[in-house]
Amino acid sequence: MPGPVPGGPATHANVTGTAGHPPGVGPLMRIGEAAERVGLSIRTIRHYEDAGLIVPSARSEGGFRLYTDADLDRLAVVKRMKPLGFSLDEMRALLAILDALPAAGATDRPGLLDRLGLFHAVASTRVAGLREQLHTAEGFADTLRQQLDHHRVDH
Repeated sequence: MPGPVPGGPATHANVTGTAGHPPGVGPLMRIGEAAERVGLSIRTIRHYEDAGLIVPSARSEGGFRLYTDADLDRLAVVKRMKPLGFSLDEMRALLAILDALPAAGATDRPGLLDRLGLFHAVASTRVAGLREQLHTAEGFADTLRQQLDHHRVDH
């Protein structure tokens, strides 16, 4: 039986789990489709894998990385942290918190929530800073537009 079509969806019958992750429920996709769906380059996804932020849920018999929707959700978190200037270590730490929270017991949950709250506070502060930068940039663009309009009328 032939394997999956290159770039096409994979089926569970032709995959093996990796890094303790059994093949997920639902469609598996190769890195190209995952990159397209999450809006990242293949190179960026591979970089995040090398950095330990993402692990493909499975590999095809041919060794191709295969991703689930849950993997894409994880990539989306990383993608959204990047413009806020979070380091790879900070991204790893937040992902560890998000991974631990669903199964956290009463003892661990408050600490995890406190750490998540710190990430929220930092993200909110950085968003406010980006808003201010955007406001400044928009003001500059408006000034240039006014200069264009002024000089077009004069000549």
